[in-house]
Amino acid sequence: MHKYIEVLQKEVAPAQGCTEPIAVAYGVSIAAEQLEGPAESIQLYLSGNIVKNALGVGIPGTGRTGIDIAALLGAVIRRSDKKLEILNGMTDEQLQQAEALLDKKILKVSLKEDTTERLYIEAVVQGGGHTGRCIIVKSHTNVVLIEKDGVASLKKEVAASEEADDHVEMSVKEIYEFATTIPFEEISFLLEGAKMNRAVSQEGLRGNYGLQVGKAFSGALGGLMQPTLGGDIVAAAAAASDARMDGCPMPVMTTGGSGNQGISCTVAATALAEKLGKSDEELARALALSDLITVHIKSYIGRLSPLCGSGIAGGTGSCCAMIYLMGGKLPQIEKGIQSMLANHMGMICDGAKTTCALKIATGIQSAVLCATLAMQDIAPTEKEGIVCKDVEETIRGVGLLSNEGVPQLDPTILQVMLNK
Repeated sequence: MHKYIEVLQKEVAPAQGCTEPIAVAYGVSIAAEQLEGPAESIQLYLSGNIVKNALGVGIPGTGRTGIDIAALLGAVIRRSDKKLEILNGMTDEQLQQAEALLDKKILKVSLKEDTTERLYIEAVVQGGGHTGRCIIVKSHTNVVLIEKDGVASLKKEVAASEEADDHVEMSVKEIYEFATTIPFEEISFLLEGAKMNRAVSQEGLRGNYGLQVGKAFSGALGGLMQPTLGGDIVAAAAAASDARMDGCPMPVMTTGGSGNQGISCTVAATALAEKLGKSDEELARALALSDLITVHIKSYIGRLSPLCGSGIAGGTGSCCAMIYLMGGKLPQIEKGIQSMLANHMGMICDGAKTTCALKIATGIQSAVLCATLAMQDIAPTEKEGIVCKDVEETIRGVGLLSNEGVPQLDPTILQVMLNK
């Protein structure tokens, strides 16, 4: 199997709700499954990035936001085989049970201080004289420990774990060659994710979700936003995030562990392909390009980061897809990446919440602009800012900024959020 097919199969996956609180629900579910009765107490130890991304986001089907209700639903539902779709099919009775546990205040959440992992979830659930424990690290479904009463039924080294966030050697040139030459049937599965995310986008445009950013760009709210081709593309992507961040129960197809990244790198491309009358094969190739460019950039930034993955990585992937759909080749795609990273390098991530739709709108607006410039062979050069002569060096620079340039940004963001 081609290594990029393996990457796509691993990194493009469905989820219902924001991946951070849903990953917490998944971890709690595994720990609760070790018990023989109801949960009586739950202790969570979470990395700062998990807390940041779970504090303010809507939990599907609950009308509530945040970590608490997600964790308690995991303790009630106990359906860990569903992974990030654990809330799919949740009943009113299960929600009522979780709300009753919320009233009993059986949950305690603490920051995990002694870890260098940006993604760390440890759930300890007690009940009926038994204790269940689960640890997830590096990626949202990467379970490295399951214990019952201190006896491990699963224990693996993080570095050796199958789903660890290991760096896969990739390059823009290789990705382009793969996306444009791989037999269509081997990547046709990507169309299902595009259909899923487009449905959430259409729901966002129908309803009054979140800040209604998508409806604003569609012209539905009047004002200065008049309908245009570019505006329709931005509206489609932003509306999907409006709905998802406000608790819409419809699942989305994620990319690189993030639903908003999945929205960024699929919805705009799908909307443009519809406008241009492109075939399923052309769309699938554009999606492969977009998903892989997003994952490539994220492999340097990190799965959870102080920088906005949806605006920077997802937006750049989307830009590449637009260029391909407009007939651009590798040189134009490289120019689009250089322009996107020059423009969006400093967009911060201050957690998952309704304003993510604003950032996605900004990222897709920029993608429209940078794709237009690239099709005219216009791009910044190595004489300008953080842009390097080689596009791979520019991408590595994004990783350097994320991992070494702003080490105090994440804790500072979290401090501001918790002290409001």
